[in-house]
Amino acid sequence: MGPNESRNLWISIGAGVFATFMLYSYSQEKKAELEKSVGEKVRVVVAKEDIREMDSIYDNVIEYKERNKADLEPDSYSSIPDVVGGVAAIPIKKGQTITKNKVLEPGPETGMAIQVSPNKRAVTINITDERANAKLIRPGDRVDIMAIIDSGKGINQKREVTLLMEDVVILATGVNVHNNLPRTIEKDPSGKNLIQTTLTGDTKYTTITIEADVMQAQDLIFLTSSNSSSLYFLLRNPNDRKVMRPRLPASSADSIQNRTIVPSSGFSGQPQPNLMNGPGR
Repeated sequence: MGPNESRNLWISIGAGVFATFMLYSYSQEKKAELEKSVGEKVRVVVAKEDIREMDSIYDNVIEYKERNKADLEPDSYSSIPDVVGGVAAIPIKKGQTITKNKVLEPGPETGMAIQVSPNKRAVTINITDERANAKLIRPGDRVDIMAIIDSGKGINQKREVTLLMEDVVILATGVNVHNNLPRTIEKDPSGKNLIQTTLTGDTKYTTITIEADVMQAQDLIFLTSSNSSSLYFLLRNPNDRKVMRPRLPASSADSIQNRTIVPSSGFSGQPQPNLMNGPGR
C-alpha cells in the first residue's frame, strides 16, 4: 500500500469516527429534548385489575408501571410491599395509580371481616381480669381456652375443667383490632379538643374476639349462655404452636384428689394427695 492509499485510509477512518460521534451527540440531544418534553419517568404502583371498595389489597392485584414524574399524583406508592395488606378506601380501576388516600390500614374503620380466615368465624366473649391474664392479652396473641363444665343434678352434679381449644388467635381486644394502628382519637367532654389514647397498654376492654371454626363457635356460645364465667384464656408464647395429642383428661374434684406423688426421701407413710402437680409431672 502506497503513502497516498495509507493516508486516504486514515482519512476515511477519521471521517467515520467523526460521523459516529456526531450521530451519537445528535441522538443524545434529541433524547434530552424528548425527556424534557415528556418529563422524567418514575416507577409507581398501579392496579393490575379492578379493586372493589373495602377489598384487601394483595400483590396479585397490583403491579409496577412507569409514569411521567410531572404527571404523578401526590402520595403515590412506589413499593408494592407498602401497599400489600391495606384495604381499598374507594373503588380503584385497573391502571389507576395507588395513592395513600385510596388505602386504609386494617382497623375498626375497615371492619374485622377481612382478618377472619376462610371457613372460620369471629366470636366475641366477655372477659374479666382473672379469666384473661389480667387483660394483658393483645390482638395477634394466641391463647388456649379452658372451660368449666357443670353436669348432672343433685348428688350427681359434677364440675369439670377441660381444655376446650388450643392455639387460638386473638382478633381483637375491645375495639383494638389485629394489625390496626393501636390508638383511638376521641373528642374531650367539651367537644373542642381531641384526645388520643394509645391502646398498646390498654386494659379497659371487657371483651375479646377470637377466631374459631363453626363447631367451636357453637360450643363457645352454648357455654357462655349457660355460664358467662365458664371460660378462661391462657396466653401462649408466640413461638409455641404445638397442640396436645391426646388432649389432657378433664380435671374434677375426684381426678385431682386421686393424683399422688411419691414420698420424698426420709418420709414414711402413705403417699399424700398432690393438689398442685398435673398428670405426668
